[in-house]
Amino acid sequence: MKNGARVTVVVASKDRLRALTRSLPLHPRPVILVDNGSTDGTAVFVRRHFPDVHVVEAGRNLGAPARNIGVQMAETPYVAFADDDSWWAPDALERAADVLDAYPRLAVLGARVLVGPEERLDPVSELMRDSPLGVEPDLPGPSVLGFLACGAVVRKEAFLEAGGFDDVIFFFGEEERLAMDLAARGWGLAYVDDVVAHHHPSPARDPRGRQVLATRNAVLTAVLRRPWRVVARRSFEALRGGPAGWEGLRTAVRRLPRALAERRGLPVSVERARRRLERTGG
Repeated sequence: MKNGARVTVVVASKDRLRALTRSLPLHPRPVILVDNGSTDGTAVFVRRHFPDVHVVEAGRNLGAPARNIGVQMAETPYVAFADDDSWWAPDALERAADVLDAYPRLAVLGARVLVGPEERLDPVSELMRDSPLGVEPDLPGPSVLGFLACGAVVRKEAFLEAGGFDDVIFFFGEEERLAMDLAARGWGLAYVDDVVAHHHPSPARDPRGRQVLATRNAVLTAVLRRPWRVVARRSFEALRGGPAGWEGLRTAVRRLPRALAERRGLPVSVERARRRLERTGG
């Protein structure tokens, strides 16, 4: 571990150099930047102006699985993810490492994510804070079965054991499948309110495209791990979602053979917890 660090910050980015020039100075070191085939000179610029950031050029857009490369390369026991437009509050990662040291079953620490200059609580953080799953005695906060990647600190061992992010989902909503797989292996995921991340996203450039991705990946995640009745329900929801829903379902079909090849069921306890969260809007 370099300089006694316990947490490495891993950033995956593509063509977001302007955002990186703001966020990279705010990350505690060590930092690994995985560049997903940028064409805006990201890799050259970062190497020149931030020589203490380890830049890895993927050569193409790997989506969320680009983060897996950073986790594999990290020399610390814990990894904090950040987007190109997010960063961790001062001392947040020291606090996160203390929590992870104290709770050895904890695989994912979900932080309080504050959005924009007005520091609004992210709705996902609010759902995690109010999780109906309760607080298990060997975890530091409410149990969860999902998280925001830009507000998560993971135990490297557990993340790699569960396979990291996958290229069936590729990007957007990639956390759900990983969260369920970690829980299926007996790892814990918990929300910790006093670990804080900041996220300043740019205005949505393609809201319809994001709706298509959300629909596609909700269906594919169900195919990968959930009972067929859940697959059917999510498919019907897509059909009721208008043109964006139809497009999402159509693009899901293209990836269906790969999803089916990797399909496996969840333990009863995990599926039951997932259903409970869905009943309460989580």
